[in-house]
Amino acid sequence: MPKPGLRPFLPEDSGTLADIYQASVMELTEEDYSEAQREAWVEMADDDSFPRRLAENLTLLATLEGSPVGFISLKDNEHVDLLYVHPAAAGQGAGAMLYDAIEKLARARGAKRLSVDASDTARPFFEKRGFVPQRRNTVSLGDEWLANTTMEKRFEEAADRTLS
Repeated sequence: MPKPGLRPFLPEDSGTLADIYQASVMELTEEDYSEAQREAWVEMADDDSFPRRLAENLTLLATLEGSPVGFISLKDNEHVDLLYVHPAAAGQGAGAMLYDAIEKLARARGAKRLSVDASDTARPFFEKRGFVPQRRNTVSLGDEWLANTTMEKRFEEAADRTLS
């Protein structure tokens, strides 16, 4: 099994990342969201705001054999804005590698915490990494409503737990 690689986002990656985003939403979240909800969700990658969002944030890509298979985006050095892995690469460590890299970068840049608005599908991933639920949210996308959970990980608390 090849080991995932890591590299920064380049503007020409936008189309590939939109495809990863859409495949991830449509295939990996079907147990938690209806087809209509998932279709409304994937439409977010169809306009000009998606590549701009990737470029404005710190975005890293996971690659397998040189091809992008996932990405993570950090907004304002404290908010995990996007984390998506292609279904064909799910469970192979790309998501964990992406998260670990972004946490390390955020800490190096002085962040005291990370937050994320995690889908119901992604919530266990973030809980496993020390994130604590703060509140439930309802997001309107077109004619659909999607639920997610704002979660937070404070670095001081994580450090205190490892010392005791």
